[in-house]
Amino acid sequence: MPAPLRRLLVAPTLCCVLLAGATACGGDDDSGAATTPTASVTSSATASAERQKFAKTRFVANAGLAAGATYQWIVKPWRAGKFKSGADGRRVALVKAGLAGTFAYNRLKAASRNAAGDPTLAKAVAPLTAGIDALKDLPSKLRKGDTSVAGTFDDVINQVKDAGRTAGAEVTEKVPSAAQLTSG
Repeated sequence: MPAPLRRLLVAPTLCCVLLAGATACGGDDDSGAATTPTASVTSSATASAERQKFAKTRFVANAGLAAGATYQWIVKPWRAGKFKSGADGRRVALVKAGLAGTFAYNRLKAASRNAAGDPTLAKAVAPLTAGIDALKDLPSKLRKGDTSVAGTFDDVINQVKDAGRTAGAEVTEKVPSAAQLTSG
């Protein structure tokens, strides 16, 4: 059998096998019971309750990663003078700070979405959403060399940590790996 013909037969066969396997494994645990509106309401209420239950935990994890990235790659180099013109390793420090800023903004947005799942936390974090949204353009400013924005990141992170503390969700800094910075 020639190679092109073999490829034509293998590809559809493989697709059919994968499709059959996916549909066979995608069944519900209802054991053939008909789906009723009350069953779907119950499952969505359960999912909503789970989101509420883990809202503080997710908030702490996301805010902790944002705080760790900000401190490790923005605040520490800024205090050490790495962003000043002519500083040794300035370009690398600015690139890392830009990546960390983007990562921190992403995690802070996720933390604010998580905070919405807990009434106490939502009240504490609600005034900070404007400050978090203001961070959106700061990573590009950091990459361009505007070093004054490092203090803005530090201020917003401290406000989020304080809001979490008042709502009973203590945020501790967790430094993300370089792979986490570049993947998110």
